[in-house]
Amino acid sequence: MSEPRVHDLLIIGSGPAGLTAAIYAARANLKPYVVEGFSAGGLVPGGQLMFTTEVENYPGFPQGVTGQDLMARFRDQAAHQGAEIETADVMRVDLAKRPFEVWVGEDDNVLHRARAVIVATGARANYLGLESEEKLKNKGVSACAVCDGALFRNRPVAVVGGGDTAMEEAAYLAALCSKVTLIHRRQEFRASKAMQARVAANPKIEVVTSHVVEEVLDVAADTVTGLRLARVGSGEQRTIEVAAMFVAIGHTPMTELFRGQLALHDNGYIRVDPGTTRTSVPGVFAAGDVADFTYRQAVTAAGTGCMAALDAERWLAAEGAH
Repeated sequence: MSEPRVHDLLIIGSGPAGLTAAIYAARANLKPYVVEGFSAGGLVPGGQLMFTTEVENYPGFPQGVTGQDLMARFRDQAAHQGAEIETADVMRVDLAKRPFEVWVGEDDNVLHRARAVIVATGARANYLGLESEEKLKNKGVSACAVCDGALFRNRPVAVVGGGDTAMEEAAYLAALCSKVTLIHRRQEFRASKAMQARVAANPKIEVVTSHVVEEVLDVAADTVTGLRLARVGSGEQRTIEVAAMFVAIGHTPMTELFRGQLALHDNGYIRVDPGTTRTSVPGVFAAGDVADFTYRQAVTAAGTGCMAALDAERWLAAEGAH
């Protein structure tokens, strides 16, 4: 059996954070090895932008760009700079050993060792779990108002959720859209009183409590035209006309691999030292949405990817490994 390869830097994940880290690390001659994902837990090559059609808020693309095209450009640039990219999943890690140990591929079949690791596995948006919702994702169903709200300017939309994020998205969309219907399954909201007051004072936002979305209309038309709602308890149904549904019921950070090995926030996101990408384990860095539950934007993820590569380079130099 051959000895495992030892890398100066191994990057787990390939969204804007992971690939930006790869670009910077490759230019620093760290010869990064990027495990971009395959399908485990929803970690796919290119990250969550692969499920986005039009991206209109990424700098440098005045006419917009598809999520798939944007991530293909990121990937091509990383490869051009010298990053080695493997389409596979990381199945297991041991961050207590030096070098760190990372098992790649189905059945944990290839062991890699790394002097430094960047975690860029991202976070997965939570959805309602409806068949119609799944079929209309990126066709009017979205989990990011900042990303997609402008596509529905001057049209009616709905937001589903009851926390601060749902309130923030409703208020944001109200500045763009003709009407926003905020739908919550409970009578009471989890959101702060200040956010509730802000929403209640906005004449363009209608609040519908004690209702759930039963179906997103219209799969046959291949675009969102409305929602069928049901009142909790009675089951009484009503239909509202909207051009889009924004789901704001939280995100799940993809941190299962690192539980018990890296310090996490109570919500499951990786803890980093403020103003850095350093985690609780020296030599392990976290970038992008896996450590960011505030902004969750492609441009901020790319920025922290750059930070992680620089942090890793400086740490390796201080350790005498680079």
